Amino acid sequence: MDTSVIGLTSYLTLAAILFAISVAGIFLNRKNIVVLLMCIELMLLAANINFVAFSYFLNDLSGQVFVFFILTVAAAEAAIGLAILVTLFRSRKTIDVEELDSLKG
Repeated sequence: MDTSVIGLTSYLTLAAILFAISVAGIFLNRKNIVVLLMCIELMLLAANINFVAFSYFLNDLSGQVFVFFILTVAAAEAAIGLAILVTLFRSRKTIDVEELDSLKG
């Protein structure tokens, strides 16, 4: 038996740890928008690890196809989120979430 092979449990554990870290980051840090966006990206990464792991171990490529769609959406979300963040910073001179919660026109 080859002990250098990483099993499905290891991938699922890694994904669960990443997801838990991202949830903790969202709940513990409510001040910085950049960290919140990074935590959302970390959640998507955890889901991608699950998709790729199950896809590999079940010999089905559909999980890997879903990962490409998720990565495309994540890239668009990051670009739009950062563009909104730059616009808010230019107009309000802050990115503090507590000061941005009253976005009234």
